Amino acid sequence: MNSHVFTPRASTGERPLDLFWFLPTAGDGRYLGSNQGNRQPDNAYLREIAVAADRLGFEGVLLPTGQFCEDSWITAASIAPFTRRLKYLVAIRPGVATPAHYARQAAALDRLTEGRLLLNVVVGGNPKELAGDGIDLAHDERYRQADDFLRIWRALMAGEQVDFCGDHLWAKGGRNLFPPVQRPHPPLYFGGSSDAALELATDQCEMYLTWGEPPAQVAEKIERVRALGSAKGRTLRFGIRLHLIVRETEAEAWAAADRLISHLTDETIAAAQARLAAESDSVGQRRMTALHNGRRDKLEVSPNLWAGVGLVRQGAGTALVGDPDTVAARIREYQSLGIDTVIASGYPHLEEAYRVADLLFPALGRTTGDWSRAAAAEPGERAGFASRSGIGSAHAL
Repeated sequence: MNSHVFTPRASTGERPLDLFWFLPTAGDGRYLGSNQGNRQPDNAYLREIAVAADRLGFEGVLLPTGQFCEDSWITAASIAPFTRRLKYLVAIRPGVATPAHYARQAAALDRLTEGRLLLNVVVGGNPKELAGDGIDLAHDERYRQADDFLRIWRALMAGEQVDFCGDHLWAKGGRNLFPPVQRPHPPLYFGGSSDAALELATDQCEMYLTWGEPPAQVAEKIERVRALGSAKGRTLRFGIRLHLIVRETEAEAWAAADRLISHLTDETIAAAQARLAAESDSVGQRRMTALHNGRRDKLEVSPNLWAGVGLVRQGAGTALVGDPDTVAARIREYQSLGIDTVIASGYPHLEEAYRVADLLFPALGRTTGDWSRAAAAEPGERAGFASRSGIGSAHAL
């Protein structure tokens, strides 16, 4: 097995765009805030999405983490053997397990996938949920703990014997005897908007992720990260997390956006916003919420950038909405700022993977696999595609 050396590259608009998809390990469906048409995140369905993303030409998939998600490590390990090129962006949560445990686990999964593992550092922004995992630290203190964690973890992954005593974590004679494929370690992705988060990102990580804020806000954030990284002699790459609602015409796309939130009542929105305000201490979450402030009447927060998803969903709450050429142009605006990776999603994720590949890939100058024609198929035909490929068709619609 050959070693894959990861070398951080500067983000420029000229770098080819990497497009990732999303595995909905907390469930999926056609409507936000409704059980109608809800799909449970069983492994067969998640595998269908991953295999489709692999064949269609997405670079990788993001697996979320948290109390309401299937475990991202077990899910990735169970699905990866069914794909050939697809990378798996899996969450690593400092404080939930020791650095040595995560080092052994990451090295094993990187070998299993033959170098297709990526790691998303998730410090967490919900103190109530974190307390359930045994973490009782204030916001900035969690990032100092994460710094200890990553220093130990990175040294272990590089094959060093580790003797370290930090403010929160320590290791004495630590070793990781089975190295990863990617040296010195699988790339670390990270998202966070607070000062403490930006310091951690520029100290320890290779890729900085932002949620889908308007271009001016993204540009400001990127410049801050670049300046902090430059002062430390480090160059990071940049990615963005967005939902996509792409249709053949603008009118169809906006109608699809309206349908996605058509089952939301004002009471449901108010309850979701109150819960987020009470439970989250995330600066990024506050920035997302400020884009819409729970109001239905002002959801287009920038041209073709729609904040409807954030009315009830925590985290990434915006979608690019429009016809293929328009959405591609908006993506290129972000790319011109330095974004070279888009981590996208769409409801429901199986069908929307095909739709994005069929409609948006050509507008971005990307090629797709043979399965792109399934985007236009009738439900019965799509089930046939799944059956003939050997994928379970129970959830093919």
